[in-house]
Amino acid sequence: MEKTINEIRRLAKERDAVILAHYYVDGAVQDIADYVGDSFYLAKVAKKVQNRTIVFCGVTFMGESACILSPDKTVLVPDMGAVCPMALMVDEEEIKRVRGEYDDLAVVCYINSMAATKALVDVCVTSSNALDIVRKLPQKNIYFIPDQNLGSWIASQMPEKNFIFGKGYCPIHHVISPGDVEEYRAKYPGAPVLVHPECPLEVSRMADYVGSTSGIIERAAKGSEKEFIVCTESGVGHKMRALCPDKTFHFIEKKICDDMKKITLEKVLECLKTNEPRAHVPEDVRLKAQKSLDRMLELGAK
Repeated sequence: MEKTINEIRRLAKERDAVILAHYYVDGAVQDIADYVGDSFYLAKVAKKVQNRTIVFCGVTFMGESACILSPDKTVLVPDMGAVCPMALMVDEEEIKRVRGEYDDLAVVCYINSMAATKALVDVCVTSSNALDIVRKLPQKNIYFIPDQNLGSWIASQMPEKNFIFGKGYCPIHHVISPGDVEEYRAKYPGAPVLVHPECPLEVSRMADYVGSTSGIIERAAKGSEKEFIVCTESGVGHKMRALCPDKTFHFIEKKICDDMKKITLEKVLECLKTNEPRAHVPEDVRLKAQKSLDRMLELGAK
């Protein structure tokens, strides 16, 4: 492994490449990355870095987002088979139908979506900024796609707006149930329950804290408690344990995103060697999608 790591670092320097990694990828990949974070943080990094090449260790929509925000850079995704299932749960015809049915409508798209979807919407959001951004939108009607669970959580905080939800969901978070939370609370009494809002609304309502991946990590790091029940993808535990070696984290059934785990050190090395596979977004799609991402960055920064 050490030989692979050294070769990755050598080639990254030679190619003027920056390595970005999502919290859900394997811990060894997180450890060699220049930046590790959630979708919102990595989107901001992709836009600001000066390197000629971005190696995006995550699922394909993340590489596409980097292409949209940094069209002058080469964006490599170590495995183009790492596709977020939720990102594919969008129906273009449904977007058209909802636009035709509702006046005073904003189509809001979770960043976990493909570039073609981002090109059809008014603004993108992440789990860390969705509440703030949707609250700032002047429209009364909000069509939230693709994640029905995140949308439902946002809607529960905003009774003044009317929400229409897409049918998508994260297969990892969607199966976490209130029964799971009750079971783990019985096992670990007193441990706060930290929940990602991609979980069903009934689970989020049982939580001591609901927030993005970064928010969950921060809550655990700042909390005085020594044990936590965590309702999200178990790869987050790598960062949590590094920041809080004196604390214990109980992940419900150790949920794993198989697509994120397709990104390995060997594949990172191979893509640096070959300069492939590259993420690509057609220019006409990129220009339309850029508007929704730029609006996210603009509203999310205020």
